[in-house]
Amino acid sequence: MDIQDIKNRFGIIGSSPLLNRAIDVARQVSPTDISVLITGESGSGKEVFSQIIHQLSSRKHGPFIAVNCGAIPEGTIDSELFGHEKGSFTGAHEARKGYFEVVNGGTIFLDEVGELPLGTQARLLRVLETGEYIRVGSSKVQKTNVRVVAATNVDIYDAVQKGKFREDLYYRLNTVPLRIPALRDRKEDIHLLFRKFVADFTDKYRSPNVQLTEDAQQLLANYPWPGNVRQLKNIAEQIAVLEKERLIDARILEQYLPVDNRSTLPVHVSAGGKDDFSERDLLYKVLFDMKKDMVELKKLVVEIIQNGVNSRIVEDHSPYINKLYRDVDSPAPEQLAPPSTLTIHHPQGVKNDDFHFHTQEVEEVEEESLSLVEKESDLIKKALKKHKGKRKSAAQELGISERTLYRKIKDLNLN
Repeated sequence: MDIQDIKNRFGIIGSSPLLNRAIDVARQVSPTDISVLITGESGSGKEVFSQIIHQLSSRKHGPFIAVNCGAIPEGTIDSELFGHEKGSFTGAHEARKGYFEVVNGGTIFLDEVGELPLGTQARLLRVLETGEYIRVGSSKVQKTNVRVVAATNVDIYDAVQKGKFREDLYYRLNTVPLRIPALRDRKEDIHLLFRKFVADFTDKYRSPNVQLTEDAQQLLANYPWPGNVRQLKNIAEQIAVLEKERLIDARILEQYLPVDNRSTLPVHVSAGGKDDFSERDLLYKVLFDMKKDMVELKKLVVEIIQNGVNSRIVEDHSPYINKLYRDVDSPAPEQLAPPSTLTIHHPQGVKNDDFHFHTQEVEEVEEESLSLVEKESDLIKKALKKHKGKRKSAAQELGISERTLYRKIKDLNLN
């Protein structure tokens, strides 16, 4: 079965290379029994790919069940997945089979697998490795033959680094990773999907068909679609039901798109889980800018004293000289004054040769590292030294929490 046949069978619309690649991976992995981890944003269609994997596998005649791990309370998740014995906990009036027992011989789709508690993750790992599990409240080991397809919309590897997801389970599930592209990465498919959804809803509600003008199509393609295909389908249904106009332009379409998600302004993205740009960082920047200005001023003064005022010095330093004029609220001259307007008076009996200026020191100051990370590291070291290694006192001195200090010590390798 080729990619187009799969699209036709499962109702997948689009010709994006990223989409075709995801379908091809699902097709290749289906005949095997290995675990698959499907990643992608919410609403991108991860469950459809779990159906593809099951229906194209040798287990297609066996049961298939989809479980939303994030929707099951932590206290009952083990019972739901592995079953329980009568009287094993309050309310367990009779024995109950779990999903792994019910779906024996088939496929189980664990959606939002990143939400599983750590204890349940350990049980799941045992099922994946040996096919064995134990009901809640029982001591009898049972066997099951189930293929696991998992999905998540969060960065599982990041959860592993934070200790929220078992590393061994991550690698066991991630035997074959399958990435579903976000809708905004499939711009060529957006209008086609919209037309399909609108046709379905106008037929369902027996309303006239809807068409988009060219500017509306551009707006549709450039919108970020945080809710992906699910959000696009929702917008199409609203327009099919509520809109009186059947020819939709950008002005009309804009009314159905959430305003908060239309901003294209740059935003600060926190990198690697670090704290946002703090007031202390801003203070560092101001100090570094002042230091740079001082270095430039030193160089200018040294050149004037050594060589006198000439056209070359004025030309070389004209941006900085104009900045000095602005800083003192004086209008910058259209043409800088000739060198004769600035006179250097030397003490009597002293020659220019008697002055020795160490310009190397000025250059060294300029070359000094202006890295925020290094300055932060130096401050932390000084605070720890001042308080003789007492991190709580050092944190108070720095104006940060003790937990933040611990993390920064680890990030900056200050142990």
